[in-house]
Amino acid sequence: MCWSAEADLVAGAGIAAVGTACAARALRAGRSGDLPLAALPLLLGVHQMTEAAVWASDGGTGPAVLLWAVVALPLLALWVPVGVLCAAPKDERRDALRRLMLPLVAGAVTAAVLGRVLTTRPVRAEIRGRTIGYVVDLSHAPLLVAGYLVATVGSLLLSGDRGLRALGVLAGAGALVCWTLWRLEFVSTWCAFAAVCSLVLFGWVRGRGRRAGSTAPADRGV
Repeated sequence: MCWSAEADLVAGAGIAAVGTACAARALRAGRSGDLPLAALPLLLGVHQMTEAAVWASDGGTGPAVLLWAVVALPLLALWVPVGVLCAAPKDERRDALRRLMLPLVAGAVTAAVLGRVLTTRPVRAEIRGRTIGYVVDLSHAPLLVAGYLVATVGSLLLSGDRGLRALGVLAGAGALVCWTLWRLEFVSTWCAFAAVCSLVLFGWVRGRGRRAGSTAPADRGV
């Protein structure tokens, strides 16, 4: 979320461009398992641009509001832990699955509950100064928030990858700061947070490609 429609469009376009570069680099390196995480900035960029339509309609309900909620709530809760698992090396996939079992289960359950809520209850957006509030009737909201954080931040912290663990620390700290500013209705800074995370992911993808390239001659010689 950004503080205006224009900011959402600019930030969304920039983040989507980073996501496109991430995905292209992962594909060129032949690391298809990295693709879900590499494409995450592309998803976040489209998400930001969707919110520009919410600003333009002065909130309320409608397809843009629903699409924003679907991406932000059930989709990301499942996308991140599955992406972390896919990024694990094939020979370490079983160990990664054991480490990530809790985030994967939390993500699946949280996504299922949130998905059901979005299909049975309306979502409304409210313009609140330089922020947008999304209102949906959630039962057991603290449990859902906990499950969401375990699925997203938790999966990064338990990934076993140094770069992804650093991203998990950044995600946890950044989410707290952004949430505090949003709750105070001061200004929405999620777009800046998403941009920083996208750049970190780009560095992670580039580093993975370099490591794969440095080991390629030895692999071919075996």
